[in-house]
Amino acid sequence: MNNPYLPEIAIVKEIIQETHNIKTFRLVFKDPDKMEQCVFEPGQVGQLSVFGTGESTFVINSPPTQKEYLQFSVMRAGEVTTKLHSLKVGDQIGVRAPLGNCFPYEAMKGKDIIIVGGGIGMAPLRTLLLYLLDNRQDYGEIKVIYGARSPEDLCFTYEFEQWRQKGADLVLTVDKEFPGWTERVGFVPAVLAEEAPAPMNRVAITCGPPIMIKFVLKGLKELDFADEQIITTLEKRMKCGIGLCGRCNIGTKYVCVDGPVFTQAELNELPAEL
Repeated sequence: MNNPYLPEIAIVKEIIQETHNIKTFRLVFKDPDKMEQCVFEPGQVGQLSVFGTGESTFVINSPPTQKEYLQFSVMRAGEVTTKLHSLKVGDQIGVRAPLGNCFPYEAMKGKDIIIVGGGIGMAPLRTLLLYLLDNRQDYGEIKVIYGARSPEDLCFTYEFEQWRQKGADLVLTVDKEFPGWTERVGFVPAVLAEEAPAPMNRVAITCGPPIMIKFVLKGLKELDFADEQIITTLEKRMKCGIGLCGRCNIGTKYVCVDGPVFTQAELNELPAEL
C-alpha cells in the first residue's frame, strides 16, 4: 500500500510571475506514468513540499481537462512559500495530490454560474472556470467578477481575453482609480450588488480575502440566493491532508477531507470558531 505521507517527485517545468508576491508553478511528475495516472477534479488541493523546509497546501489550479502539467499559484507569505518562490525551472519538489473534495460541477449542469473572486482567490476559481469553459455546452450563462487592490495585483491577466472568447462574461474591477485602467472601479462586493445577478437557476461560487468573502456572502443573501446556491472554499490549518492529524477540524468536519469546498448551508452547521 502506498504511504499517503510520501510525496511524488515533480519537476518545475515553468514559472510565471503573476504579481510582485505571487508566482505560478507548472509541475510535471518525474515519473511520466504518474503524470498520466493523475486524476483530479476542480477544487481539489495538493501538498507541495520543499525538502528540508516544509510542506504547505495549495489548490490545483489547472483544470482536469488539461493534463500536460499540474499548476499551483503561491503567494509569498511565510517560510515555505518564500522557499517555493526561490525555486527555478528544473528544480525538484514534492507533491501529494489530489486531496480533498471538489466543486459540485456535475450538479451545476444546466445552471447559470456566477464566479466572484479576489486576488489570489482566483486560483481555485480558475480551475472551475476553465473546466466550465471546456464543457461550455453543459452550462448556462457564466459570469465572472474578479477584483484586486490594483491592476498589478490581478492574477492570470494573460488569460482574460481567452476566457471572454470562450464564453465568460468577465467583469474586472480594482479598488481605486489607476492610471491606464479602463475597466470597473470599486470593491468586489459593491460590483456584485451593481451586477445584481438573479438567483433563479443560478449557482454562486466565491473565493478571496476573508473580508471580501464575508461581504460577498452577505450580498448574495441580499440578492435572495439560498444557502444551497452559495459555494466557497476554506483553507483552515491543513497539514496532513488526509484527516489524521486533526489540525484542520471544525466541529466534526475536517477541511482537508470534507472540504475545502463547502456550501453556505454546510458552513451554517459548523461551530462559530470558523
